[in-house]
Amino acid sequence: MRNLFTDSYLYILTYLNFMHTNPKNLAIKDFVYELPDERIAKFPLPERDQSKLLYYQHHTISDHTFTELPELLPTGSLLVFNNTKVVQARLIFHKPTGGAVEIFCLEPVAPHREVQLAMQQTGSCTWKCLVGNNKRWKEGPLSLHFEGGTVTAERETQQDGHFLIRFAWTPAQLTFAEVLERCGRLPLPPYLNRELTPEDRTRYQTIYARNEGAVAAPTAGLHFTDNVMADLQAKGIDSTYLTLHVGAGTFKPVKADTMEAHEMHAEQLMVSRHVVDQLLSHLGRPLIPVGTTSMRSLESLYWLGTLLLQQPELKPEELHVTQWLPYETSTPPATKDALHALLDYMARHQTEHLHASTQIIIAPGYSFKVCNGLVTNFHQPESTLLLLVAALIGEDWKQVYRHALDNGYRFLSYGDSSLLLP
Repeated sequence: MRNLFTDSYLYILTYLNFMHTNPKNLAIKDFVYELPDERIAKFPLPERDQSKLLYYQHHTISDHTFTELPELLPTGSLLVFNNTKVVQARLIFHKPTGGAVEIFCLEPVAPHREVQLAMQQTGSCTWKCLVGNNKRWKEGPLSLHFEGGTVTAERETQQDGHFLIRFAWTPAQLTFAEVLERCGRLPLPPYLNRELTPEDRTRYQTIYARNEGAVAAPTAGLHFTDNVMADLQAKGIDSTYLTLHVGAGTFKPVKADTMEAHEMHAEQLMVSRHVVDQLLSHLGRPLIPVGTTSMRSLESLYWLGTLLLQQPELKPEELHVTQWLPYETSTPPATKDALHALLDYMARHQTEHLHASTQIIIAPGYSFKVCNGLVTNFHQPESTLLLLVAALIGEDWKQVYRHALDNGYRFLSYGDSSLLLP
């Protein structure tokens, strides 16, 4: 006969060891599962909220439809959404000989590094970009004509696999956001491996997308509809919005054997004073991010507050969370103290919005300071997003993903959803 006490003790011991692992020593090969190509959702469902919803709580799994989310969320929850908007960041230029050169805008460099300002720049700007078919681009600028104007691209320098590209356009009064809207193409995830369709322009955006600047969608939010939002409100589930502009680095594979050698990508974060006040007033009740980007944002806010408690006079450009900061802080402060430090900083700088950047890596061994659960899709094997899920629910991530594979769930950006409550 099995000894239930011993079984439970061993389970708890294994879980605690897993959760206190130094994430620098994690081997990415331990976060792999077999994902057949046919399980990757290549196209969205006809109705956003008809996706499946896997519900995980107390080591137990059940199957639902996304419309049931309001019923499954804990009473008094606050949902936090990322309202970034995907821009049409792919520009296809053609040489006079007819050859195509694709320029993929990654992040702004000059005259502004802040995405919000860079998207409103007129006349010209410089961005860090990937260039497809670069060998075909021998010399000189490239031109792309669009209705009512022209944009030119000129290479400035090459750095670590990317280029600095200076764009200039006419009419000069157009913003760069308007230029991209007129002649750019939506950057679908590479694993979809298909051409863009007209439907993608709306379906690869959340219904609440507002602040332009992402090159990938916060896909956990793609399931929400006006009806689901109304049901959340009817159930007394509060919601709020912050902005993390999702970068192409979200698809960056982990190629290092251990995480210590993997460099996390940096992303820009913006949050208002009102949202920080909401977070403070909600401490002690369930605070659940919608998507890994919202989770990374919320936890980054805590660590930004920690930095400000240590160095109150940090300059705006120094507000940055490095990937290992959470694991190198010996005596982290209380969450309320870190959030109050953000409010004090905004008050001193007379601003209603905090702008910062983050490289935070959330992996097993991480101690959550703000979040109590997660709404998220199913992620690629050997990815930092899968590490984040494992940080939240421990070794049970294997059980969750096995259940999803065995029960017909669709994976990745256009796939199904889950509500994870550890």
